Amino acid sequence: MEKRDTQKATLLIMALFALQPMAFGSWLAMIPHIKDTLSLSKSELAIALLGMPVALIPTLQLASRIVAKIGPRRTFAALLPIQTFAVLLPFVSVGTASLFLALAILGAVIAFLEVALNTYAGRLEKAAGLMIMSRCHGFWALGVGVGSFSATQLFGLGPVLAVFITCGVSGVLGVWAGLSLPRLTGEAEAAAAKPRKISQMPRTLFFISMFVFAVTIVEGAMSDWAAVYLAERWGGTAGNAGIAVTFFAGFLALGRFVGDYMKGAIGARGVARLTVGLAILGVCCLTLFNPIVFTFIGFALVGLGVSIGFPLGISQAASLDDTHESQNIATMAMIAMSGFLVGPPIIGFIAEAVSLRVGLMSLFPGLILAFYLTRIFPEGDSRG
Repeated sequence: MEKRDTQKATLLIMALFALQPMAFGSWLAMIPHIKDTLSLSKSELAIALLGMPVALIPTLQLASRIVAKIGPRRTFAALLPIQTFAVLLPFVSVGTASLFLALAILGAVIAFLEVALNTYAGRLEKAAGLMIMSRCHGFWALGVGVGSFSATQLFGLGPVLAVFITCGVSGVLGVWAGLSLPRLTGEAEAAAAKPRKISQMPRTLFFISMFVFAVTIVEGAMSDWAAVYLAERWGGTAGNAGIAVTFFAGFLALGRFVGDYMKGAIGARGVARLTVGLAILGVCCLTLFNPIVFTFIGFALVGLGVSIGFPLGISQAASLDDTHESQNIATMAMIAMSGFLVGPPIIGFIAEAVSLRVGLMSLFPGLILAFYLTRIFPEGDSRG
C-alpha cells in the first residue's frame, strides 16, 4: 500500500471514528431530559435502555455479512443519514415501551456502522503494518464527548434541535469521509468468503470476547448512568448533568489516544492490567467517598480504565485471519457488547431497590474478572 494512500486512509478512518458516535453522545446527554419528560422511574428507564443493545447485539452478525459484501464505504454513505433521524426517535416516545422501540431502531443502525468502522481499521492495520486501533477508538470516545458537549451547550435551542444540529453536521461530514476512503487489499476476498459456523471459529476469539465483555459492563453502565448519578450527587438541571458523560468520555478518549504507544512500551498484557486497575480505583472513588471532587476523579479513572479493552479485543480478533475480519469482529463484539446489555439494567434495578451508589458498587466483580483475564494477552508483543 502506497504511503500517500496509507496516510489518507488513516486520517479518514480516524475522522469517521469521531464523527459516527456524535449521535450516540448527543443521545447520552439527553437521557436525564427524557427521563424527566416521560416521568420514568429508574427501573423503567433501565428497561427502556435495553432497547439499544437488544437490537444492536444480534444485528452485528447480519451487519458483518452485509458489510463484507458491500464494503465499509457504501455502509457509511447509506447508514449515516439514517442514523441522523433515528437518534431523534426517543423524543417522540410516550412511555417505556415506545422509548425501548426507538432505541432498538437506533441500535440496529449503529450495529452496521460499528462493524464498518472496525472492519476497515482492522484491515488497514494489517495491510499497512500499522498500530492504530486504540487511537481510532480514542477518536470514537472523543466523538461521544463532543456529541454530548454539543447537545448540552445547544440545549437552550430545544433538545430536539440541539441533537439534530449535532447529528446533521457530523452525518454530512461522515458521508464525505466514507466515500473518500481508499480501497484496501483483501476486500474482494472478504466479500467472497463464506461465513463460518460458531464451531469453526478460533477458540482464542471467545477468550478475547470474555475479557472485553467484563470491561464493557463497566463502560455501558457509566455511559448510561453517569449523568443520572451526577444529577443526584451534585444537583442542578438535567441539561447540566450531561457534563458527566463529557467528562467520562474525555478521559476514555485520552486513554485510547495513548493506548497504542503504551502497548508498544509495556505490551498488551501490561497495558490491560494497568487500565483495569485504574478502573477499579475509579469505582472506589465514585462509591466510597462523599466529596463531589471524588465523583469527578472517579469518572476520570474509570474512563481511563475501560479505555483499552475494546480496541485490544478488536485488533486481536481482526488479526486471527485475513478473510473473516468482519465476522471475527462481529462475533467478538456480539459477546463483548452484551456487557452494555447487562450493565445498565443491573445498575438500574439495584438503584431502584437500594441506591445508585450501591448499584455502581456491583461493577467490582466484573472488573476483578477482567483483571484476571488479562493473562490472555501476550506479555511482550506490542501488536497484542
